[in-house]
Amino acid sequence: MNNNFPKNFQPQHQNVQPGIEENMNPKPIFKNSNYVLSGKLKDKVAIITGGDSGIGRAVAIAYAKEGAKVAIIYLNEHQDAEITKKEIESIGGECLLISGDIGNEEFCISSINTVRNKFNKINIVVNNSAEQHVCNNLTDITTEQFEKTFKTNVFGAFFITKEALKYLTQGDCIINTTSITAYRGNETLIDYSMTKGALTSFTRSLALNLVTKGIRVNSVAPGPVWTPLISASFDATQVSTFGQDNPMKRAAQPVELAEAYVFLASDGAAFITGETIHVNGGEIVNS
Repeated sequence: MNNNFPKNFQPQHQNVQPGIEENMNPKPIFKNSNYVLSGKLKDKVAIITGGDSGIGRAVAIAYAKEGAKVAIIYLNEHQDAEITKKEIESIGGECLLISGDIGNEEFCISSINTVRNKFNKINIVVNNSAEQHVCNNLTDITTEQFEKTFKTNVFGAFFITKEALKYLTQGDCIINTTSITAYRGNETLIDYSMTKGALTSFTRSLALNLVTKGIRVNSVAPGPVWTPLISASFDATQVSTFGQDNPMKRAAQPVELAEAYVFLASDGAAFITGETIHVNGGEIVNS
């Protein structure tokens, strides 16, 4: 693993949510060339929302390396999605791309059916898609923005999970991407932080609901991570110093989160449900 990850970034900003990874400088690091394969997810089928780029891309590639077939659901970042698909196929993996808005329930139902028809089963659901918008004051958050952020971050996870549960059985799992903002808040990401708090409660409540069925539900709460969402959310000056106030004095790279998702999806986490792994560079949070 590279121990010399960047501590600062070129000033940059993208005017599209959730951002395009190919337009970032430097590009996020999403794979570990020294990763030792052990077949932890052999013959599993995983659905990853937002798997085209950022954390989702790193998780998709790590899952494929461990033997899983991967279905990536993404909005419209077709170039990023195709790059991820090619990466997976280059290591002998299989990847299905599905494009659309997870805030739409009918699209989520259709996507789950597409995955089921393609691979005949579903074992792992990773709810990772998200959007965020910086607002200095609560009064700056429009009703339209508020609803859209919840549609993507919360409704999408609900719709995808609800439909996927028709096919999940004992030993299968659900993993939600929450955030450090759910525990510490964020003064300019109020509605985003609210959605991540909702996903934290969703994780805990659904874990209790499904425990007797042998289906585990956990989450990963990242701190600052260098993903397209960052350059699409903050201004150029904020981007250039992103993550430097972290105890490790830098933002994480997506590859540094991937193995947490592998662990939670594997048999090694068979006795873990309703929990959150905090991958945040040393921030102390009350979980």
